[in-house]
Amino acid sequence: MSPLLDIDRVGMTYVSGTLLARRVVRAVDAVSLRLEAGRPEIVAIIGESGSGKTTLARMILNLAAPTDGTIRFLGTEVATIRSKRARMDFMRQVQPIFQNPFEAFNPLKRLDRYLFMSARRFAGARGAEIDARADRALHQVGLSLAEVKGRFPHELSGGQLQRAAIARALIPAPKLIVADEPVSMVDASLRMSIVNLFRSLRDELQVSIIYITHDLATAYYISDRVLIMQRGQAVESGVARDVLANPQHPYSRLLKESVLSPDDAGKPFVSANI
Repeated sequence: MSPLLDIDRVGMTYVSGTLLARRVVRAVDAVSLRLEAGRPEIVAIIGESGSGKTTLARMILNLAAPTDGTIRFLGTEVATIRSKRARMDFMRQVQPIFQNPFEAFNPLKRLDRYLFMSARRFAGARGAEIDARADRALHQVGLSLAEVKGRFPHELSGGQLQRAAIARALIPAPKLIVADEPVSMVDASLRMSIVNLFRSLRDELQVSIIYITHDLATAYYISDRVLIMQRGQAVESGVARDVLANPQHPYSRLLKESVLSPDDAGKPFVSANI
């Protein structure tokens, strides 16, 4: 069986600056990661701003093509997915959740329109099944269609809106979710509820999640494995508890020193702003 996701020495190079002052930037440099099919897990990709983690996420989502290396999803090289039908099938199975929920929705459009569109386009729902699929996904994140229907994004709190964005991603029943800093724009009081939601989705829906973050605390709490990036390179990876409890790379140790240690009960770090 092909792995769910196989990232093999992927790189992204681009040129910035003017003609007279051009600079070659290596945003991602030979990063590898593998997620097995049939074994749902949460893998946290950790790094500060500029580490390359979001660029890697964009390549996984086929929003940018790597300049070297390959990314394969269920055996198919992602960069070769070009036909409309193939792209739709890929988008059904690999869903994104972005950082700012207020940018994920047009403020002039009602939220239920997005949910219904996902049900029609990606899940093939028709008639009453459209409402049923949207309502089912909303219930999975602690909301209901009655709470969302007819409402505009500004009528929900940040936490509710991010939950609606997660529900939208769940409607096609994806095999993989790529969540890029999904709690950074949410009030601190609501972050753990959303983090716990991801854990329950992994267990109940058997979906794998790539969790992009600069927050070591939530990464420690949520993930099965971690990949730590610095300046485009993967400097350390492995089982989350092992890597974060006893980091080997100097950068990993620096990240750990920037937050408090977990207590004996295994709770997440108390402070986590890297």
